[in-house]
Amino acid sequence: MLQRFIIDRIENDLAQAPAVVLLGARQVGKTTLAKSLAEGEDSVYLDLESPEDILKLSDPGSFLNQQAGRLVILDEIQRRPDLLQVLRGLIDRNRERGQRAGQFLLLGSASMNLQRQSSESLAGRVYYIEMSGLNVLELPPTDLQNLWLRGGFPDSCLAKNNDIAMGWLENLVRSYLERDVPQLGFRVPAARLRRLWTMLAYMQGEPANHSKLAANLEISGKTASHYIDILADLLLVRRLQPWHANVKKRLVKSPRCYIRDSGILHRLLGIESHDALLRNPILGKSWEGFVVENIHSVLPPRAESFFYRTAAGAEIDLVIKMPSSEIWAVEIKHGTAPRLTQHYS
Repeated sequence: MLQRFIIDRIENDLAQAPAVVLLGARQVGKTTLAKSLAEGEDSVYLDLESPEDILKLSDPGSFLNQQAGRLVILDEIQRRPDLLQVLRGLIDRNRERGQRAGQFLLLGSASMNLQRQSSESLAGRVYYIEMSGLNVLELPPTDLQNLWLRGGFPDSCLAKNNDIAMGWLENLVRSYLERDVPQLGFRVPAARLRRLWTMLAYMQGEPANHSKLAANLEISGKTASHYIDILADLLLVRRLQPWHANVKKRLVKSPRCYIRDSGILHRLLGIESHDALLRNPILGKSWEGFVVENIHSVLPPRAESFFYRTAAGAEIDLVIKMPSSEIWAVEIKHGTAPRLTQHYS
């Protein structure tokens, strides 16, 4: 098993909070990491997509109360939002018994709904951690090319060859469209959502023009925005907001959209080799999105990220506000001799 960068933060948060929510796209490695964490302590793992484990939770209060003193791992928690209210009472009772931290590790692959539901039910009792795919710190430097082309999903990145990796990514895309989206209660035609996803791939790193997207899909701008919300909720699309500061120059207000995993980006665009990527006009924006995601995978808690662009064209690809309020500016270029532009002046 690869040593994941985020493991120390999970251990630290479990030592401080009764419940930790680990968010990440499906197949990103959450389950493998959680099980490895649980090996060294008394724990129980429950998969909320497994009929056998679901049966155990037919009376969740009684079953989970019997696990007091153990770390309980609940995988795909967004499938059972009703459990969050049960966990609230259990956490408080366990606190009274002396178990103040490390009670529950909740794994989820739908961000917005889960954060809203858990913040309402577990306010003051839960920490949140977002887990990305593999990053450049977790692999040898010789694997950088594969990581960029195939993306950070372990099964794709570590596949024997590009053909196997792209086949796996295609199945993942179909699984999201045909299985995950309907299971979350969204009634969206799979073919239409894929077209939107592909259009966003062609617009990588650009502001999403909802009116243009809507016209091409023969839907309303509001519906196009809703579809992007779904992809963002599934942690498949990142919307980078513009930097708002007390400056006199007028700033662009629309968020930039990135396909978060470079492998999915390339699969949607039909790019299946590094040579094909180097010849494709998307090269620069693909590299930009890849770097943006790698940086986000190592940002400290409470750091905020933006982009900066004025109507006159001055821009910075990534602006990071650190928890200390220190501001970092990151310009991303692909090339053998990248140079800073006058936009920094």
